[in-house]
Amino acid sequence: MRRRDPAITISMAKGAFAVWVATGFGAGYVPRAPGTVGSLLALALWWPAGLCGLGPYAALVAIAIGIGVPITGRAARTLGRRDPSMVVWDEIAGMGVALCAVPHRVLWFAAAFGLFRLFDIVKPFPIARLEALPGGYGIMADDVLAGVYAALLVQGGLWWTGSMLH
Repeated sequence: MRRRDPAITISMAKGAFAVWVATGFGAGYVPRAPGTVGSLLALALWWPAGLCGLGPYAALVAIAIGIGVPITGRAARTLGRRDPSMVVWDEIAGMGVALCAVPHRVLWFAAAFGLFRLFDIVKPFPIARLEALPGGYGIMADDVLAGVYAALLVQGGLWWTGSMLH
């Protein structure tokens, strides 16, 4: 019986861990609409984070984006695909951006969710171009920008409605 090289075993373990995290702890394996499921998971994850205040929340979003680039890149290499549909960490981070500075109310979280999914699916300029970036950068960047677009529209809605819906 041949012994496995420890470096290969460690590399395989790192790849499996990256896939587990990048798939939203397995949520991305649902057969239909994994991006939407990942975004719903993100709502559940970001809801309690929204109670921490803007500074800690922004730090958590930055961490999610920062670890997302290498994790999604490694997961894509492990799975042998450029941007696997089951990788939903980009949706989790993008939703974090979309929810930044949103009042902790179901209405505003729902608005951010809907707008984020719209921009993530339709990919208005220049979101689609960001997918061409290499590795995890391309996987993450389009969703982060979709989150920025959603956040800007939600903030516009907050401004437009004034204090009526806060």
